[in-house]
Amino acid sequence: MIWQLLNVFIDIVTPVFILVFLGYIVGPRLQLEARTLSRIAYYLFLPAFIFNIISRAEIQASLAGEMVLYTASTHLLSAICGYLLARILRRSPEMTAAYVMIAIFGNVGNFGLSLIDFRLGPEAEIPATIYFVSILVVSFVICVGVASWTHHGGLSAVLSVFKTPALLALAPALLFYGTDLEVPLFLSRLTGLLGKAMVPVMLVTLGVQLSEVSHIKITPDMLLSSSVRLLVTPLIAIELGHFFNLSGIELQAGILQAGMPVAILVSIIAIEHKIIPEFVTTTVLFSTVLSILTLTILLTFV
Repeated sequence: MIWQLLNVFIDIVTPVFILVFLGYIVGPRLQLEARTLSRIAYYLFLPAFIFNIISRAEIQASLAGEMVLYTASTHLLSAICGYLLARILRRSPEMTAAYVMIAIFGNVGNFGLSLIDFRLGPEAEIPATIYFVSILVVSFVICVGVASWTHHGGLSAVLSVFKTPALLALAPALLFYGTDLEVPLFLSRLTGLLGKAMVPVMLVTLGVQLSEVSHIKITPDMLLSSSVRLLVTPLIAIELGHFFNLSGIELQAGILQAGMPVAILVSIIAIEHKIIPEFVTTTVLFSTVLSILTLTILLTFV
């Protein structure tokens, strides 16, 4: 068992975390700015990736629908757990919003897609991508909506969700999904090239951004919110698996995506909307480091 855990750690977990570590090391030395890198990923690479994957997807509609419902239910319940925990602790509106954002939005793109591919193989690419897009949409809507509502409220919170670049890219992508229309070759190649840059750039950007954290002070809020993301969410995914007609790789990929650490996009959203960004960024770092242990265990037994 120990040897199996060690193999998973070395062959699956280590390559992903080395990219984060490289960003952490070279960021200060090359004077890289995390905000610039993250905005490029947020506004350019991520929408291109979404368009490229969705426009080319060949997925059975009934299975895809069940998977979307499964993962959406899992992460919405996780967000509710984060909200209730913050309210029980009588946290401020900003901290409550941070709890919800941390709980619902895992690093299902750069971490999830890479780790699932390493663990389950190429056949897991389709379910992993379905979960990625589903979680991305649900998480963006909830995170941006909650962050905007905290400071603005009203219609502006709703409208801001639909201005998110990743969601804007869905509309043209759906014109090609499930139809006989073909993406023009130049557009397919353009979005393909940009999309391929998303994972390595965002992993390195995460390292650069974490290098800008002046000090790490582990607080009860950090521990509790990270626990919801890393422990409660995969447990919810496991339990909900009994209520959905999913098995095999589809179920395994869903559970693994639910166990990812806090996404760097949560930090980006927190910065954009001024939701205690230092706390959120530090929690991203803390959950990422802690996930070395939790993901090794989860990847071994799932």
